[in-house]
Amino acid sequence: MLPDPTVPASLLAVLELLRGCFTAPTFTTFSSLVTGLIAQTGRCTVTGMLSGAELTRVWSHDRAHVFFSRARWSPDLLGVSLSHLVVRRLLPESAVLTVAADDTLFKRRGKKVFGAAWQHDGAAKGPKPVGRGTCFVVISIVVQLPFLARPVCLPVMARLWRPKQEQSKVDLAASMLRLLAACHHGRRIHVVADAAYHGKTLRDLPATCTFTTRLPASAVLYDLAPPRTGKRGRPALKGARLGTAKELAAALAFTSFEVHRHQRTETVRLAELTCLWYGSFHTRAVRVILLRDEATDSGYGLALVTTDLTTPAPALITRYAWRWSIEVTFAEARDLLGAGQAHSRTRRSGRAHRPVRPVLLHDHRRLVRAARPPAERCRRPPRARPLVHHQNRPVRLGHGRQAPPGHHRRPISAHPLRPAHRSGNPRRPTGMGRSRPRHRRGLITPNLPERRKSSPPRVGGGEPYPDPVRREPPGLPRAGGGEPGRWGSVDSPDLSSPRK
Repeated sequence: MLPDPTVPASLLAVLELLRGCFTAPTFTTFSSLVTGLIAQTGRCTVTGMLSGAELTRVWSHDRAHVFFSRARWSPDLLGVSLSHLVVRRLLPESAVLTVAADDTLFKRRGKKVFGAAWQHDGAAKGPKPVGRGTCFVVISIVVQLPFLARPVCLPVMARLWRPKQEQSKVDLAASMLRLLAACHHGRRIHVVADAAYHGKTLRDLPATCTFTTRLPASAVLYDLAPPRTGKRGRPALKGARLGTAKELAAALAFTSFEVHRHQRTETVRLAELTCLWYGSFHTRAVRVILLRDEATDSGYGLALVTTDLTTPAPALITRYAWRWSIEVTFAEARDLLGAGQAHSRTRRSGRAHRPVRPVLLHDHRRLVRAARPPAERCRRPPRARPLVHHQNRPVRLGHGRQAPPGHHRRPISAHPLRPAHRSGNPRRPTGMGRSRPRHRRGLITPNLPERRKSSPPRVGGGEPYPDPVRREPPGLPRAGGGEPGRWGSVDSPDLSSPRK
């Protein structure tokens, strides 16, 4: 096992705060893989992490793969622990959280990589923004560090999105935001996202969360719902149609403000309006902020829609500008830390190799990969397995057509041995064959004598036809005595007594 002094003391002090998310052996593997991920200068695959930690001759590579595929730890629990670590160490007490939501595509090659498909790639190089790979929806916390001039985005949760599935990217982001809000229920959370994140799922966000995104050019806005008229019928849910953002820019009045964004302060012209975006947020009131450059007299350069009704417009512009930090984090994770280089061929491993799981390190380099544990199941006591897989069930039909086993083998059937049918095949061993009804396998009730009709007379005279049911093979004495080789009579005295 890898000794603890191999992990740097400053890094181990941070990782010790996450020990509660793992078991003792899993935490040792986790800390060693994080160390190998930081020290690796080549490809950061699963085996590359072992090579970076110089454990290729000490550990088997299965130990690292098992950590991502079958280890018993939860990535959501790790994400919640990371969020608490970031909030307690990097933010003042009772500070507001700024959360950025976005998705990124990690290119893959191969037909057997789980979750890989052709889809949109905003970071693609070339005229066509399309690529084949796995897409992850990431939730990050944006913080302002004292030694950096720009904000830093620290991802804490991520989930794999597959095209043409039940959940969309907005659904995955909303579920993670609800989990994050439940774990930080005493804090207010401001979420920023790009224009792709809007829809009906965002209506169910907690009251402590505000959502800010870009307003699509085709979105139609409406005035607030008018007051009740007192007449019969359902009251109106929305007011008059206001139009799109382009139509609002031509009707609203713009005012000059100083806005700080992208590490510089500039003067812009802003206009805002409180209205309804009925298609996405239904009857919840939103604010629309239109931004126009100082040298422009028509149109708009940026249109934002937010559920925050109290924050000033310049502060909202600054908050949305912080969203760009998540794009910088994605680029640094790919180029510097090799995130997404592990190709997973199974469902569990594909969801385990998350793109970015940051842990704040001593040199502000960050990345941790997490795994999806198996689902919790109800542990039941083991049940005694029968010797034969079809015990307590009717014998299968195929056993009736099988050759009888030899004397050195046990019978195939699990039922107790039955006496052989007296008029059947004498060479068949007892207990073989299909389970037949009582009246067909020769078991007659002792109190009820057997009643059978005599065989019809032969055509043209002579002896009657032999009874096909009570046939005896040639060479054996007949049932009522007499010469061998003749058929037993129906009135044989042996039939008067019940059979056993």
